[in-house]
Amino acid sequence: MVQYTYRFEKVLTIREQEKRQFEAAYHEAVRSFEKVATQLYELLKKKEQLIGYQNDRLKSGSTIDEIHHYAIFINSLDHAIEDVQKKVSQARARMQWYEQKLLEKNLEVRKFEKMREKDFQTFQEEQNRIESQNLDELSSLIYNQKIFR
Repeated sequence: MVQYTYRFEKVLTIREQEKRQFEAAYHEAVRSFEKVATQLYELLKKKEQLIGYQNDRLKSGSTIDEIHHYAIFINSLDHAIEDVQKKVSQARARMQWYEQKLLEKNLEVRKFEKMREKDFQTFQEEQNRIESQNLDELSSLIYNQKIFR
C-alpha cells in the first residue's frame, strides 16, 4: 500500500510556526496592554483619592501653600495620566493589530488543513479504487484458473 504524503506539508508547517509566533506576540501585547492599563487605573485612582483628600482639607481649613501644593501635584498627575493614556491607546492598537494578524494566520492554517483533508480523502478513494480493481483482477484470474482445469 502506498503511503500518503501531503504535497503542501512544508507550507502548512511554516504557516503553523508563523501562527505560533503571532500567538506569542499577541499574548505579549495583551500583557503589555494590561500592564499599561493598570498603571492608568492606579494614576486615576491616586488622583481621585488626592482630590477627595484635598476637598476634606478644604472643609476643615487648609493654607494657601497646601492648596497650591495639591494643585501642582494634581496638575502633574494630569500630565502623567495623559502620557499613560497615549501609551494605553498605542498598546491597544498594537494588541488589536496582532489579534488581526493572528486571525489571518488561523484562517491560512485552516485552509491548508481543509485542503489536506480533501486531498487525503481523494487519496483514500483512489487507494480503495485500486484495491477494488486488484481484487477484481485477482478474482477473475482465480475464476479463469478454475474453468481451465
